[in-house]
Amino acid sequence: MAHDAPAGDGKPTRLVIRNIGLLLSGALERPILDADTIVCDNDRITAVGKFKDLDTEGATTTVDAKGSALAPGLIDSHVHPVAGDWTPRQSQLSWIDSTLHGGVTTMISAGEVHTPGRPRDIVGLKAHAITSQRMFSAFRPSGVKVHAGAPVIEHGMVEEDFKDLAAAGVKLLGEVGLGSVKDADTARQMVAWARKYGIQSTIHTGGPSIPGSGLIDKDVVLAADTDVIGHVNGGHTALPDDQIRCICEGCGRGLELVHNGNERAALYTLRIAKEMDQLERVILGTDGPAGSGVQPLGIIRMISLLSSLGDIPAELAFCFATGNTARMRDLDCGLIEAGRAADFVLLDKAQHSAGKNLLDSVQLGDIPGIGMTVIDGIVRTHRSRNTPPSSVMPELFGH
Repeated sequence: MAHDAPAGDGKPTRLVIRNIGLLLSGALERPILDADTIVCDNDRITAVGKFKDLDTEGATTTVDAKGSALAPGLIDSHVHPVAGDWTPRQSQLSWIDSTLHGGVTTMISAGEVHTPGRPRDIVGLKAHAITSQRMFSAFRPSGVKVHAGAPVIEHGMVEEDFKDLAAAGVKLLGEVGLGSVKDADTARQMVAWARKYGIQSTIHTGGPSIPGSGLIDKDVVLAADTDVIGHVNGGHTALPDDQIRCICEGCGRGLELVHNGNERAALYTLRIAKEMDQLERVILGTDGPAGSGVQPLGIIRMISLLSSLGDIPAELAFCFATGNTARMRDLDCGLIEAGRAADFVLLDKAQHSAGKNLLDSVQLGDIPGIGMTVIDGIVRTHRSRNTPPSSVMPELFGH
């Protein structure tokens, strides 16, 4: 059951994960590390290397990976949370906990737009954003880090509003286009104000997602100049191919591919990014909860889809959901290196997969089996209740 998972009892902790068969770094430039052990003190990675070369004494918790793979915890770059681990969009509880069982340890809000009675006046939308930011800072469902408090911009906002939001701790804008602002000039001005005060922005791309939203085409997307092109493959309805190409070639911003979008358009976007030698721009989200439901395996499914049908080595596809997003979003997780957050997913090929190993199975299109998740150096889940069973199961020692 989802719950506000504490970081611990305040006493120093040391986690040692050994016998890692494959260490995925999350970094495109070096996706596989020559290492079999990770040492974490409290909530940070402190050492990565070979077991024989590391100081592993004093571990309060030891995980024997049993030869399974380890990757940074997956990041969902596009979710729509509301309150705690409940979504009114599908009247479902524990959707975040369920997504943790899909390997996702960090989520980024693209707007709390499903909140019943969401305020659209300036005072109300600012108060709602600040409240959401505070709520998810104080409450972490099953330990998952939800970066929330993403106001949807509306006509009438002025520069001072963005200054106020930033001063209150708001760091994200919800999808531009989900509110009354759908014209290029207003969007560009407000996005610039947000950027001035350190607030990241994203934009709805494509046809309307639900009644009340509208078409956002290439002209508005390019003019608005948001930091992330939200669901460039549509959410769900994609723009025509020539417009997608225009967006990819016309800016250097993040290209977000989502599960709840057009799969063919996602593969087309990926192909363009590959042609341009700009795979670092590709990040992944689910765009859930949505009309199509909650997708606990949405991110891992996107990794398998893009690898198998997009002709991308699996170790690079994992970077789309980890290091690429962390770097673009300025997060302290997503990469396996000293000083980063100790957030991991241990996984292996699913039992009876045709693949020879994890990477081969993903490139064949299979979903891996997840054996364990770790957030801030604390084991949060064991065998996933949602993935196929992993060929190898890590073993936990200590507490």
